Amino acid sequence: MSSVVTDRSAAIASEPLRPAGPRRGFATGTVSSIRDLVAQRELLGMLVRRELKARYKDSAAGFLWSLGRPLAMLLIYYLALGQFLGAARSVVDFAIFIYAGLTAWGFYSEAILAGTGSVVANAGLVKKIYLPREIFPLSAVGSALFNFGVQLVVLVLATIVVGKFPVGDDWVYFPLALAVLVVFATAMSLILSAVNVYLRDVQYLVDIFIMVFFWLSPIVYLWSFVRDALLDTTMSPATQELVMNIYLSNPITLAVIGFQETFWAAGDGVHPETKVPYAHVPDLALRLGIALAVGILLLWVAQRIFTRLQANFAQEL
Repeated sequence: MSSVVTDRSAAIASEPLRPAGPRRGFATGTVSSIRDLVAQRELLGMLVRRELKARYKDSAAGFLWSLGRPLAMLLIYYLALGQFLGAARSVVDFAIFIYAGLTAWGFYSEAILAGTGSVVANAGLVKKIYLPREIFPLSAVGSALFNFGVQLVVLVLATIVVGKFPVGDDWVYFPLALAVLVVFATAMSLILSAVNVYLRDVQYLVDIFIMVFFWLSPIVYLWSFVRDALLDTTMSPATQELVMNIYLSNPITLAVIGFQETFWAAGDGVHPETKVPYAHVPDLALRLGIALAVGILLLWVAQRIFTRLQANFAQEL
């Protein structure tokens, strides 16, 4: 036994010292962090699986519960807005339209909410061992991606059931929109999870902002409703265009519209009452590409902010 302990101690002593603080250099520090994450990819996979198993532990339906909230929201909005308030009369296949937006928004909101509290939730690991702390918000995003995949399958099946499976060039919007969601969700999770360690009020503020931004995104209404509402105001045309561009500058708004353009095939048709074709966002692919480029830059900055703040995580927790 003593020889085993001696050998183990010698092996540990031979390991080089690894700084737990931030690596210096905006570029070199990022490369070092990426190498650490790649080296710990198996641990990242284990954390994602642990997150999923813990969430649905001892439940009879298991992962099917990931459909519970979006389907309940779909039913509520379909009945309240679509049937009772008559929105379904102006939006063909209203259920597909809503569920496409809910699928995109569900992933983003779940990743942000889980990511914000991910470091605090894993305080035990943070205080005991060194590992890239970015793993925790990344595992939250990975768990949200799994649930998103389940919901996406339901969305695709729904388009098949109604006989309007998306085909053609509109599929170009899907990978761009998904990439925008993943990049921005990861960037915001990194920043918010780090700040939440020092200021626990952040997780409650995120709940409020998630609710506000839900209604700022065209999930249960057409984006053109915002344009039409602006046209009915007394604003000058230049001001109207400015406000509209600000509205369409929200990357999540663009991602939601990208999902609707892909899966809501009825959007290529005409309004059932006015017989006017549904409006499409001009240069949507270009706008999504620009949003993705901005998101990648934000992700880089977010990772460096996280690295700077992580040095005192153990003491704060």
